Amino acid sequence: MAFKFFALAALVAVANAGYLGAPAVLAPGAPLAARAYAAPAIAHAPVAYAAAPAIAKVAAPVAVDTDYDPNPSYSYSYDVQDALTGDSKGQQESRQGDVVQGSYSLVEPDGTTRTVEYTADPINGFNAVVHRGPAVAAVAKVAAPVAVAAPAIAKVAAPLAYAHPAAYAAPLAAKAIYG
Repeated sequence: MAFKFFALAALVAVANAGYLGAPAVLAPGAPLAARAYAAPAIAHAPVAYAAAPAIAKVAAPVAVDTDYDPNPSYSYSYDVQDALTGDSKGQQESRQGDVVQGSYSLVEPDGTTRTVEYTADPINGFNAVVHRGPAVAAVAKVAAPVAVAAPAIAKVAAPLAYAHPAAYAAPLAAKAIYG
């Protein structure tokens, strides 16, 4: 008896299992033709081989600058003295080979003068020495007076009455508002 029960249970399980690999439903309510399962078509295209062997691409040679200067040198300087704004600053720098020497100065907001002298070379690197000088006489900044027109004042009528938000107020006559 147990064998018959086992065989019946196995038969029901196989019947309910369905077809393995069946596609998922495309959309609820899709026609049965759209749900039909089609066996995958397996086809292989022939493999094509190149007739000539592949050639590795090599980068073009880098152009060498023929104007290389083994002993570069330059020198420049500038100076700003603006009496209107009080701006006062300057810089000078020169280079001979790998050695650079220079300095710059400016007037700090507190009126003192800051001067920085610096050198740079391959052996010692960059070195700077900062000097603070005494305050310079402040330049009076005078601006031309600016004429400003008085603002136009618009007259606005005061509201005549306030209505409670729950109550309905009848509209006022235009003559009463603008009168």
